[in-house]
Amino acid sequence: MLWSRASVPVGRRRTRLRLRTQVLLLQIGVIAVSLAVGFGVLISGSGDRLRDEYAQRALAIARSVAADQQVRDAVAGHSADPASERPVARLLDGPLQRQASAVTRRTGALFVVIADVRGMRLAHPDPTQVGRPLSTDPARALAGAEDITTERGTLGESVRAKVPVLDARGGVVGLVSVGISTERIRDDQRSDLLTTIGIAVAALAVGVVGSAALARRWRRLTLGLEPDQLTELVREQEAVLHSVGEGVVAVDAAGVVRVINDRARELLAPNGSVGDRLDEIGLTPRIMEIARNPVDTPRAAAVGDRIVLASSRRVRRDGRDLGVVMSVVDRTDVEGLTREVESIKAMSDALRAQRHESANRMHVVAGLIRAGHASAALDYLDEIAGTGRFAGVLSGLENVTEPHLHAFLDAKAASAREHGVTLTLGPQTWLDATLASPIDVVTILGNLIDNAVDAARVGHRSPPIVEVELVAVGADLLVTVADSGDGIALEAIGGTDVESVFVEGVTTHADPTVPGGRGMGLALSRQSARGHGGDVVIGDPGRAPEDAESTIAGPGAENRLGGAIMVARIPGVLRPADPTVIEGHAPL
Repeated sequence: MLWSRASVPVGRRRTRLRLRTQVLLLQIGVIAVSLAVGFGVLISGSGDRLRDEYAQRALAIARSVAADQQVRDAVAGHSADPASERPVARLLDGPLQRQASAVTRRTGALFVVIADVRGMRLAHPDPTQVGRPLSTDPARALAGAEDITTERGTLGESVRAKVPVLDARGGVVGLVSVGISTERIRDDQRSDLLTTIGIAVAALAVGVVGSAALARRWRRLTLGLEPDQLTELVREQEAVLHSVGEGVVAVDAAGVVRVINDRARELLAPNGSVGDRLDEIGLTPRIMEIARNPVDTPRAAAVGDRIVLASSRRVRRDGRDLGVVMSVVDRTDVEGLTREVESIKAMSDALRAQRHESANRMHVVAGLIRAGHASAALDYLDEIAGTGRFAGVLSGLENVTEPHLHAFLDAKAASAREHGVTLTLGPQTWLDATLASPIDVVTILGNLIDNAVDAARVGHRSPPIVEVELVAVGADLLVTVADSGDGIALEAIGGTDVESVFVEGVTTHADPTVPGGRGMGLALSRQSARGHGGDVVIGDPGRAPEDAESTIAGPGAENRLGGAIMVARIPGVLRPADPTVIEGHAPL
């Protein structure tokens, strides 16, 4: 039993998550953990990075102010007269205060403070602090080194940088202190945190959507089946496909072979395997056509020495094209039996025709005797007595001593007469041998004669005639069959070349009672002849009677009847009837 959702126990469906759901949850969990770890590490170090960034910014501002020539001159002038006490009002209106205030506004710093060599403030954002000593230790900066610290001063906690102010000789005459509020750092950190969390949530959402899409694609690819169901399905498929009596070939929508069971390998003899493209595994053109263009009605095809019936169907599920499945059945034995039955039927038809003809003659004799015309009856009997059984049926049949062909030609002649066609033997006919493969020879000859009789019967030339010529060349048999039909018409067989008549299924007759259809006769004949190393070819395609300009169509030295001429060469099928006959030479 194949797996389906209905075959899964109810308890398992309720208590066990489907694998695609487990994979979806696992992917979401992995994405969430990865984002949490990554952004956690990023966020944990963002405070220190922001602090360092603002410290470097404060240091850059302090260096810029300390390097200004006006600032250096003003600070140096104030530090050169330490004894003097300059009024605070003069400092508030002085250039240092104005420049410090301007830099503070432009840079957004918390403060820009300028102090002299004693640590007294020469400029400060709070006018009340001008002239007072610094609230933090300036020793490092006044010693000539730059100093970066986080300290709390009169304006609150800040990251500050102190840079010494040097005079023209390089001596320290004061310092510049620039601070950036730590509250601003915290605000920026909160902003960065919110941005980071937003990015993480968006990334998680994208990951969830991608995982859900992957789960849906998985469901489509597996047709909704779970891995254990797929495993069991594959096992059962292998067991079924390799045990059935039919050959099965499955091709996906892209033209790649997905299944070839053992029976298909035996019947079709492909030279490829699963995974190869259909046109690369060496199938015959007829089989390739059936595999590419699905047909519900089985069609006959010749593959090597086998005759098979092949049909194909396109498989769809949930609106998806899953490809084509082709089934192949061996018809070789059936075809052989069919040919034998046809031969027997032909002989029985001949016997029936001969019985009917003999009955008519006996009625004539009986009528003459009852009427008292005994002499007339004797004359009538003398007239028909010397004809012999076979001579009255087919002139020249005495030149064919092979029993199978002798009886077969006699039967075909009687059958042809019933269809209004005269079967004759060519003047070169001579066959004094026995057949090593009578079934193959009768099959080839019978197909050629049947086609010729049909062509002559429906043709427009009169009288309808079929001429058969059999010639023995050593162990080889040469067969020529000519008819008075209208020749091989391409439009009738739907081909572009007269050689199309040898393709399986090509026929001008439609017979729904024949499995696989008609059109196998010439294909089988050529296949059988080639199996002996010979061939069946078209000696002359012939032409319709109205084609007066054709030198081939009209009767002539090469084509007296005007219709098609078929030639078969079957090597090695003759054995001398008399062991004393030298092989390759006919008796004189």
